[in-house]
Amino acid sequence: MLDVLEILKVIFLGIVEGITEWLPISSTGHMLLVDEFLRINMTEEFKEMFFYVIQLGAILAVVLIFWKKMFPFQFKDKREPVIKKDIFSMWFKVVVACIPGAIVTIFFDDIVESYLHTPIVIAATLIIYGIAFILIEIWNKKRRPVIKSIDDINYTTAFFIGLFQVLSIIPGTSRSGSTIIGSLLLGVSRVVAAEFTFFLAVPVMIGMSGLKLLKFGFSFSFQEICILLIGMITAFIVSIIVIKFLMSYIKKHDFRIFGLYRIVIGIAVLVLYLI
Repeated sequence: MLDVLEILKVIFLGIVEGITEWLPISSTGHMLLVDEFLRINMTEEFKEMFFYVIQLGAILAVVLIFWKKMFPFQFKDKREPVIKKDIFSMWFKVVVACIPGAIVTIFFDDIVESYLHTPIVIAATLIIYGIAFILIEIWNKKRRPVIKSIDDINYTTAFFIGLFQVLSIIPGTSRSGSTIIGSLLLGVSRVVAAEFTFFLAVPVMIGMSGLKLLKFGFSFSFQEICILLIGMITAFIVSIIVIKFLMSYIKKHDFRIFGLYRIVIGIAVLVLYLI
């Protein structure tokens, strides 16, 4: 059985996942950094899988909050068509955006995990993309978004957003951060950029979690099942709060505060590592 201290550690990891998965500050980077200081009693193989599968709890939060915008069938109102073509179209665009990341992950995921999961790389990407957020938002002050709804995103734009998502394979980059940066550069409004990022996360994170589960196998001890469930439930609850906060925040503010945070924590990680 898990002792109280181990349960608290898992809950803390769930909180970190729920916060950092949706804010553009890198969930993988934070999870790896937390693991450096907060050692949990699990094998390296299980830990690698846990850091991805815990994301399923965060995904459930997205599905719950955006269900009406994500589910393409309508049953309640007979006056509306049974199939919502605009939602099907949105999912086709999500699939197109997923293609570059899927290809890169299949061929380079093991290489990245072997050579790039280091504090130096995490610190560098936190700082670099933090600066990028600030510069892009300063530049954006002189521009008006040309894409103000999900429907306005065409397949070419979706594909280019997917290319930006490829950058997130490097720890510390942030999947949401890379797609939001790409979306802003392509003229997408902040709210639409965040929403499309959330929708894009659903197949990406389910796919990554599935791959890690297949790699680990489906033979779990009772303790491992408890760790997974506690982590996912915590991530789910925290994600609901964070997603609602972010969608409310970016209606009146830009992403520069997250850029500043990335720079500060990146420098802190670098200093701690060098010391």
